[in-house]
Amino acid sequence: MQPDPSDAYEALVQFLYRAPIGLAQIGFDGTVDMLNPMASNLLMPIARSAGLDNLFEALAPLAPQLPQLVRDFTAPSGVICEGLRATLPPELSGPGSPQVLAISLMKLDGERLMAVVADATLEVQREQEVLARRLRNAARTDALTRMPNREAVREQLQRLVARPLPAGAQSPNNFAVLLMNCDRFRRINDTLGQAAGDDLLVQIADRIRGALRPPSDRIDAASGSGQLAARVGGDEFAVVLDGMRTREDAERVAARLLDALSRPYRVQGHHVVCSASLGLAWSYDSARDADEVLRDAGIAMVEAKRAGGARHLVFETAMRERAARRADIEAELRLAIEQEQLFVVYQPVVGLLSDGRTDHGAGVEALVRWRHPTRGIVPPVDFITVAEECGLIGPVGDFVLERSCRDFMDWQARLGPAAPRLVAVNLSRAQLGQPGWVDTVHAILCATGMPPGQLQLEVTESLAAQDLDIQQRLHELKALGVKLALDDFGTGYSSLSSLHLLPVDTVKIDRSFVSQADTSNHHRVLIEATVKVAQSLGMLTVAEGIETQSQADVVRAQFCAKGQGYFYSRPLAPDALLDWLASHAAPTA
Repeated sequence: MQPDPSDAYEALVQFLYRAPIGLAQIGFDGTVDMLNPMASNLLMPIARSAGLDNLFEALAPLAPQLPQLVRDFTAPSGVICEGLRATLPPELSGPGSPQVLAISLMKLDGERLMAVVADATLEVQREQEVLARRLRNAARTDALTRMPNREAVREQLQRLVARPLPAGAQSPNNFAVLLMNCDRFRRINDTLGQAAGDDLLVQIADRIRGALRPPSDRIDAASGSGQLAARVGGDEFAVVLDGMRTREDAERVAARLLDALSRPYRVQGHHVVCSASLGLAWSYDSARDADEVLRDAGIAMVEAKRAGGARHLVFETAMRERAARRADIEAELRLAIEQEQLFVVYQPVVGLLSDGRTDHGAGVEALVRWRHPTRGIVPPVDFITVAEECGLIGPVGDFVLERSCRDFMDWQARLGPAAPRLVAVNLSRAQLGQPGWVDTVHAILCATGMPPGQLQLEVTESLAAQDLDIQQRLHELKALGVKLALDDFGTGYSSLSSLHLLPVDTVKIDRSFVSQADTSNHHRVLIEATVKVAQSLGMLTVAEGIETQSQADVVRAQFCAKGQGYFYSRPLAPDALLDWLASHAAPTA
């Protein structure tokens, strides 16, 4: 039995009438041939003045491009546009009304078009919510390590510090913040390149994740505990531990993290060691604000780094006070550089002649001092470390270098042969690591007229021995004609067997050996060995920190070429140095 065509038509009409989307059959010029009730409901608010006789005219305020899309579509049939979004103006999109319409056009044949109009408000809102959620997640995620970032840590901490005490609790909920900073990352990044540095950071992130065991290992699961590991910037990582039983539990986690991070890494074919310094802020001790908790953990981390690195320290209130003092010194030191409050003093370096006499004109070592307008003379121990930490040691060092060269040339002009024959200036890692700094030295030599051979630049043993880039920079300085000295020898990482690898002219034996030279045979043997190896390499030796006649006698007997210390003179201002030289005009026994 064939189906009744009238029944099929009736079913189609019912479908169009009940369809939850707007359907309209129109001509190529937009004239409406058929319109279902949903289309009328959606379009009537828009077409109040134009009416619904022509769909293109009704939609002109929202989609004026529809007529042109139809004219440009030359295929016999097919989709002209699909899901074209049109946002209704505020006056037409009140509460509960459609705010966005989705418009689709299909060419049925050579005379007819089918238009579909739907309320896309909820779809758009869902898309916006998904996008907002993705943006929030992206804003809280570190792109390199895929760890949460600093903002995520702040949010977590703010929840922890703001949450109320559980019923009947007598103390705050226990949580800890562990802030870690790599001890040698900058050197690795500079040596191997940024790509290698990024690779290392990813490996560090993986190790941190791996070192954090399941919460049941150390956290009270009944307390709603949790942990969050994050990269909070550069080579700094943070771990937030919630639900800790005791501070000792948090310290055990800290020790486990440091142990995991201390093992060698494989980075672009190189074995790399990059330990970390860690500061721990405990919830009992920390201020009740997320930023203050992070600040306290950061203060403890800096203290750990100052103590030598590769260790953890728990925050104490006294640390905050010391950090505040360092911040004050930093601000005042910046002003001191601008206002020329810094000045240079010079400690004589004497020659220990083979005939038993002392050459008091052998040279001087330049040392910086700070004349504070209210506190008087600030000793170097109070500001040099701060200058190194805050990046001011470079400007301070450059000031000392230029002033020393100018003073040296002034002495040459005033004293002639009686003037010191050498001036020694200490160098910092910041200066040697600064691009183009060798050119700065050359410029100072030219500007002051300083003979390169009478300038001795001194670098600590630990700095010269650890860093290949520093050694390359020393070779570049050597090419300028200046003398180079290895300071504090015996306390760092080099050894007598590797001394020949360093481009130095002078080895300065550390005062810790000299101070016991007259009482310890062991220290006398070390001094003797250093002198013999240096002499075999064509290097001079200087004994530092000589304070007594007996110490002077020992180092002279060991054939040290020069001596330096309070036994001969304390550091002197330029005018006082001239008086001292005048009083020792000729070598004495």
